[in-house]
Amino acid sequence: MKKLLSTKYSAGAFSTAVFILRITVGAIMLHHGYNKLIHFADMQPKFMNFLGLGSTVSLSMVIFAEFFCSAFLILGLFTRLATIPLIITMGVALWKVHHFEVFGDGEVPALYLGAYITLLLVGPGKASLDSMMGK
Repeated sequence: MKKLLSTKYSAGAFSTAVFILRITVGAIMLHHGYNKLIHFADMQPKFMNFLGLGSTVSLSMVIFAEFFCSAFLILGLFTRLATIPLIITMGVALWKVHHFEVFGDGEVPALYLGAYITLLLVGPGKASLDSMMGK
C-alpha cells in the first residue's frame, strides 16, 4: 500500500508509461485517419473548409496528422514533431467542431489534446526509434 501512495517513480516506469500512452493514442487515432483516408472521396465535399484553404486541403491535412503522424508516434520516430500537427488538429476539432464543450461532445478531442501535449513535453521515452537513433 505504501508503494501505491508513493510519489516516487523509476525511469523504467516512466518510460513504460510514455510507451503505453504513445501506442494507445497513436493506434486509436491511426484508425480515425485510416477511415478518412479510405473514404476521402465521400468526405471531401462535406468536410470543413478551415481558414479558406478548401475542403480538400483541410481534409488532406487532417489525414496527414491523424494517419501519418500517428504512425510516427507509434514508432516513436520524430515524436515531438509528429505531435504538433496532432495538437493543431485536435485543437481545431475542439474549437470549430465541438465549440470547446470539454464536458460534452468535445471530451474525446480534449483527451487527445492533453495526451499529445504531454508527449510533446516529455518526449518519446526509451522504447522508441528516436531513442535508438540518439545513441
